[in-house]
Amino acid sequence: MTMKIRWLRGCATALVTPFQADGAVDEGRVRALAKRQVEGGVRLLVPCGTTGESVTMSEEEDQQVIRATIQAAGGRARVIAGTGSNSTMEAIKYSRRARELGADAVLVVAPYYNKPTQAGLCAHFRAVAEAVSPLPVVLYNVPGRTSSNISAQTVLHLAREVENIVAVKEASGNFSQIMEILRERPEGFLVLSGDDALTLALLALGAEGLISVASNEAPHLMSRMVDLALAGEWNEARALHYRLLPLMEANFIESSPGPAKAGMALMGLLEENLRLPLVAVQEQTRARMRAVIEELGLSRETAHAAA
Repeated sequence: MTMKIRWLRGCATALVTPFQADGAVDEGRVRALAKRQVEGGVRLLVPCGTTGESVTMSEEEDQQVIRATIQAAGGRARVIAGTGSNSTMEAIKYSRRARELGADAVLVVAPYYNKPTQAGLCAHFRAVAEAVSPLPVVLYNVPGRTSSNISAQTVLHLAREVENIVAVKEASGNFSQIMEILRERPEGFLVLSGDDALTLALLALGAEGLISVASNEAPHLMSRMVDLALAGEWNEARALHYRLLPLMEANFIESSPGPAKAGMALMGLLEENLRLPLVAVQEQTRARMRAVIEELGLSRETAHAAA
């Protein structure tokens, strides 16, 4: 039987990781950005995921970012730490460390590069979940990044068989697959959108929330859209969705989180530093981000993320 995690609902932010010019983690801005999210109405924070460039970070840096995020949240938001790896042993190690640091749950992406079979995916996720039980585990399916799709049947099998596998972040874009999970899932198992632009449709189909990139720039607007939809206020949620759609799309003109960091730099929230092999966005992308940010009125916000 799936553990019931009542707080895992609404808009979560897949936090970017701010770096200094020399490449070091900017811990002051990590804390400031986390606080800005909470002030913007976000109650779920996700450090060290794809958007956080975690695959370029050391184990010590992961711990630094997770610890700083938890401390900055100060109990006002839950923290779901990204702990995935293409090595099961490493995923277990990172997940155990996140638990020790005080994370409320872990987000575990499908192993990348290895391209495991569905049986391999089942064994991987079961091993991680059992190693950190009863800490809640959220599966993360993003085939465009991993080249490995977690099928609906695999998700459902894990949901039924492993008590602390409590949710899936679905970023496959495959509506048939996601609807199968929504239709057949056991009681208590949650589905979170992993794609900003598809979120409203998935909430209408029964999903419980979103792990968002766009909420890095617009936490109050993204959390409001999700809250409206979950409350059944569909007309207002739809209007806000279409208002935010240009931002959702612009964030993926180039590899994420490049555009989001460019936008946040234009807002004065961080310095536009990425780690290789990611590089700063092209000027036409930056111009598009500037136009979208100005249209949403985000450029008028006070930059709360000064270190």
